[in-house]
Amino acid sequence: MARGILRRSVAVLAALAAALLTPVTAAADGPPVGSEPGRVESVEPLPAELGLPGTAQSYRLTYSTRDAAGRPSSSSGVVFVPAGSAPAGGWPVISWAHGTVGLGDACAPSRNPRTPRDATYLGHWLGQGYAIVATDYAGLGTPGVHPYLDGVAAAHSVVDMVRAGRAVVPELSPRWMVVGQSQGGHASLLTAHMATRYAPELDYRGAVTTGAPSNLENVYPFGGPWIPDLGLDGLTVFTSYILAGMRATMPGIDVNSYLTPLGRQTVDAAETLCYEAAAETVRGVSVGALLSRPLGDEPFRSALTAYLGVPTTGYDRPMFLGQGLLDTVVPAPLSFKLIVDLRLGGTDATYLNYPTDHSGTMAASLPDSTPFVRRLL
Repeated sequence: MARGILRRSVAVLAALAAALLTPVTAAADGPPVGSEPGRVESVEPLPAELGLPGTAQSYRLTYSTRDAAGRPSSSSGVVFVPAGSAPAGGWPVISWAHGTVGLGDACAPSRNPRTPRDATYLGHWLGQGYAIVATDYAGLGTPGVHPYLDGVAAAHSVVDMVRAGRAVVPELSPRWMVVGQSQGGHASLLTAHMATRYAPELDYRGAVTTGAPSNLENVYPFGGPWIPDLGLDGLTVFTSYILAGMRATMPGIDVNSYLTPLGRQTVDAAETLCYEAAAETVRGVSVGALLSRPLGDEPFRSALTAYLGVPTTGYDRPMFLGQGLLDTVVPAPLSFKLIVDLRLGGTDATYLNYPTDHSGTMAASLPDSTPFVRRLL
């Protein structure tokens, strides 16, 4: 069964992998002059039922950040401080970038109990003696539509969460790393690319990603009304989230003109639905049913690159990438190309794969990612 799933995933993407395009170039780095990214807008104790075991203090806060174009935005998130006394220099920090939960404010992780998977994973890092700052990303719990998989905007939220967390808890060290899964793995890649330039006052050390989407900007242009069900878990939901985010942040490309009536209805609903509800509404609906014309047409193709693209050069700190070989959400062939491009671009990147599915890669990678983080922090 597992081998069959793996063969299906590889077969689906084999033809596309050969056509993947040139790696994405770097996005502009650094906050606008005179801005205050990371400024705390509100703070309150986190309700106990939303906390994590092993935490001495936990706060929910909102803070200023920037969108992909550098315009002021707002995000929310949580700070978890380990029990015990801070070590000399303060608690080293992990900025956690979460996976897909949805686009609506009610989906924000800071407003909900952590899933058992995430609670166990984050509890591991708390037990290693790291404070955790965990952004919701802009638009999840704050005004505006969450720009799902807009990597630059997410990276700003991740970095500015470190700034905000240190303002709330002075015992946090400037030493920090980013750790992310799935959507958060994508955010972590973009964070890794800009962290030292965007926040030079902090001491960024490196990144850990698991199940990180990449090369999507090279695959989606093959999309059109003819695309059948490809057998990839959640693909229609993820596509509706991407299109909703692009529609909100890139009005010049007229996303609606690429959608069928069903597509418009689905993307409208995606703006507020959490993942489970969104998955139920599109059960049996293929990506092709959402589209009225090819996504490879310009200017849409270029917009996809700007929105989804992961740079493959310009990284100045080590990276750890974990990938499940049985992953039917982010199939392994996408990561195969990513690691080749990263290494050709001179990146210090550790890449390991595991005989697990999408979620299972988080726990499976801990024996390798834990010493990697310990060495750097």
